[in-house]
Amino acid sequence: MGFGHTAGMFAEDGAVEIDQVVERFGMSKGQFAETVGLAPETLRRTSRLTAAKTQARITEMLEIIARITGWAGGEKQAMAWYRAEPIPAFGGRTAESLVKDGKATAVRDYLDHLAMGGFA
Repeated sequence: MGFGHTAGMFAEDGAVEIDQVVERFGMSKGQFAETVGLAPETLRRTSRLTAAKTQARITEMLEIIARITGWAGGEKQAMAWYRAEPIPAFGGRTAESLVKDGKATAVRDYLDHLAMGGFA
């Protein structure tokens, strides 16, 4: 997938390796499902886990985590930022809230803006 910090989180076919992901972040599948705005059953049933919409949502979250891992101080700190840090440019909403609403592109654009020296 090309995200430097996500080695081992994707199978050769590009599908998310959910067991690797939850272990890496120290979360249960239920906690992880909540983080990406999915029902817990979604991650327990192969047919739902491999659905394009599910894979896209998880990939969006992992891409955002990968982008901020360096300045956050690690993956777990990046996940904490993703889940809890209010973003002033989005009215105090968190990245998690925005991704759940299908606004991952806006979060990525915001992070690109910051990376280019823009202000929050």
